[in-house]
Amino acid sequence: MAGAEEQEAQGLDPEAGGDAGSAFHTDRRVLTMLVCPCTRTELIYDAVRQELISRAARLAYPIRDGVPVMARDEARPLDDDELRALAKRCPPGPSAKPVA
Repeated sequence: MAGAEEQEAQGLDPEAGGDAGSAFHTDRRVLTMLVCPCTRTELIYDAVRQELISRAARLAYPIRDGVPVMARDEARPLDDDELRALAKRCPPGPSAKPVA
């Protein structure tokens, strides 16, 4: 396997800008264990914007250099339009998949 395929097989996100040997990468297995610190609800991974999204709190937590920043002060508020667009790309529910 090469490049992105190898990273996906290891649970890494090839779009996060890191590689298997990089000090910084986004590990999807770790992301699935995280919950919103405000509401304790599931988060949705947005690979394009490098954010973890909490629908319940209406917040987007940034991922910087492959590290989720789970501080409320660092989160970006989501407006109604963004939440509607997210609902179209990733329906609510426990089987929700990462947004690409």
